[in-house]
Amino acid sequence: MAPDPDPPVAALAALIDELPEDLRRQALTHSSWTERRVDSFERLAFLGDSVLGLAVATRTFEIFEKLAAGGLTKVHNQAVSGISCAAVGMELSVPEMLSANEPEGLATAIPAAVLLDGGRPLPEATEALIGACYVAFGFERTAVAVAEAFAPRIELAAETRIDFKSALQELLAQRGARVTYEVTAATGPPHRRTFEVAAIVDSERVGTGKGRSKKAAEQIAAEEAFAHLGD
Repeated sequence: MAPDPDPPVAALAALIDELPEDLRRQALTHSSWTERRVDSFERLAFLGDSVLGLAVATRTFEIFEKLAAGGLTKVHNQAVSGISCAAVGMELSVPEMLSANEPEGLATAIPAAVLLDGGRPLPEATEALIGACYVAFGFERTAVAVAEAFAPRIELAAETRIDFKSALQELLAQRGARVTYEVTAATGPPHRRTFEVAAIVDSERVGTGKGRSKKAAEQIAAEEAFAHLGD
């Protein structure tokens, strides 16, 4: 039996494990845990936010070839949101890393458990670790790992952005027609498969889409078909 493929966060987790100790410690230091605010993770989070944004924008641009700028923006904004960063942070075990880095004997320190109950520290620490990886390893290596870690979040954003499949189905129902979806190609290894899907109405291909899941590809195909048939 073939071994299970590595999870999407595996490459980013490996980079984090390779970080120099001082850089890793700073990326996991809340502002209440240090006497100087500039020694906290805030500066690295600022940097990591930009690295994350460009890495995800590039991956989104490459995957969704038929998605217009407005659609790309919606997918991107959802994929890099605080909720998305927190989800990836959980997969990377960032809460455990923060807890392990909590200082002892510092009166001003807010306990890690309290911080993690809030909305921002987890995504901020995740962004800070991305920023630290950029400082240590450069953009190209970090961006590849970040894009892979956030790939499921990109796909989820594409699937939930607008339900074009339902909109297309309603439009066609008014005309007494129906749509079917056909997978026309599937490329790449099993854990990084890219699907191409065609939307077919009355034996005519009216839209095509490409995505890392069949559902995402169907949504892109439905959007193109909706734009074509709705004119």
